[in-house]
Amino acid sequence: MITEFIVTAGETRKRLDQFLVNRERDMSRSGLQRLIELGRIRVNARVVKPSHTIKPGDHITMDTPQPGPLLVDGEVVPLEILHEDEAILVLNKPAGVVVHPASGNWSGTVVNALLAHVQTHADAEMPNGRTAQPGLVHRLDKDTSGVMVVAKTDDAHRALAAQFEKHSITRIYQALVWGVPRHEQGVIELPIGRDRGAAKKVSSNTARPQRAVTEYRVVQTVGDLASQVILSPRTGRTHQLRVHLASLGCPILGDKIYGGSIVGRVGETDIPRVMLHAHTLGFRHPVSDADQQYSSECPADMQTVLDSLLTDSTQSR
Repeated sequence: MITEFIVTAGETRKRLDQFLVNRERDMSRSGLQRLIELGRIRVNARVVKPSHTIKPGDHITMDTPQPGPLLVDGEVVPLEILHEDEAILVLNKPAGVVVHPASGNWSGTVVNALLAHVQTHADAEMPNGRTAQPGLVHRLDKDTSGVMVVAKTDDAHRALAAQFEKHSITRIYQALVWGVPRHEQGVIELPIGRDRGAAKKVSSNTARPQRAVTEYRVVQTVGDLASQVILSPRTGRTHQLRVHLASLGCPILGDKIYGGSIVGRVGETDIPRVMLHAHTLGFRHPVSDADQQYSSECPADMQTVLDSLLTDSTQSR
């Protein structure tokens, strides 16, 4: 998975590994040094040494490898696969499923399911006797449903990761939001980063702002209660869509982290989760270089919430 950092003007000059260890708390300094030496961490697209001194304005990219089957156990978990070949797998992730094993979620994740899938299917056997290993190129939050692409080879992982890094991927999301945006469509340009006062939140109140841009379009309104919007992120920051919509005064329904208690229930309708769905994903195939695009329809729980809100709005007139 690609992570990006921009060294801000207020940052003191220091070693690259020292800079990163303060931002990637889950990784040791020795682990970061190995990634730098392998060329998976670069400064301004150049391979450097761990001792390289960073300076304001530097653009750092980190391509974090995913653990293989010796570190994570495969589990037979149902997957809705939209496409699969020897290089990639495209799936429709359901809401409520964590993508990668971590503290509190060591099983039942997308990665557990993918490992079991490639180990038990005949097409997992690759040319030259190699075995496919699923590698995450991007993630979706636990509550977010929708289309994901997974690399099955190192070459595919590198090719897809480069497209995500360049923001050349087509991504279209559907969301149900609280209230109605002032403008029917627009572009949100709001730099964001880890919040100064809450480590698990992202906001514009940050010491390390990163450029973040989102296009939005309102496709349906439910009186003044809520809206259905289409979102096209031009950048791929953590929680970008959630933070950007909250900045409009229209947080995503169910997103209590950025919207508070008001988004947990609208009128007579309870909101079961964050109402965000990754509808369309487009990219160039890492082997054939052909344009690929995959979509999944609005999930049943989101449609149920929308129908309920429309009913509430009609009855209140």
